[in-house]
Amino acid sequence: MGLDMYLNAKKYLYDNPKDEQPVKVSNVAGAGKMRLKELNYEAMYWRKANAIHAWFVENVQDGVDDCKEYCVDRDKLEGLMNECAMVIADPSRAEELLPTQSGFFFGETAYGDWYMEGLKATYEGLKELLDQPMGGEWSFTYQSSW
Repeated sequence: MGLDMYLNAKKYLYDNPKDEQPVKVSNVAGAGKMRLKELNYEAMYWRKANAIHAWFVENVQDGVDDCKEYCVDRDKLEGLMNECAMVIADPSRAEELLPTQSGFFFGETAYGDWYMEGLKATYEGLKELLDQPMGGEWSFTYQSSW
């Protein structure tokens, strides 16, 4: 039990169902002809990185922390990556740029090793993700649960 956070990357394979041939699925009872219409990947996962969660709630979810799925544009992800870089370079800015958030099973709220490791993992993960030539075909969503 605790704060689990997911950034998903989704790509729609076609706009018009008539454009693609159906994929036959024989091991699903009653499935008939099904169409594969999207790819959906877990691009990043965090556990109890409450400062990152607070950033998403404030910058993507309009301050509403409700465990629903929210669309996140690439510019927002670049913004989070840059804020992580700024705090990594100057930890005295942590409370200003990426403050921790307390909550039911949200983990530590101190600005110590756990906090910095979460920011470094976030920076590195977002950099790797955003450096890939994904084009505008991919969309991103964020969702949390606890």
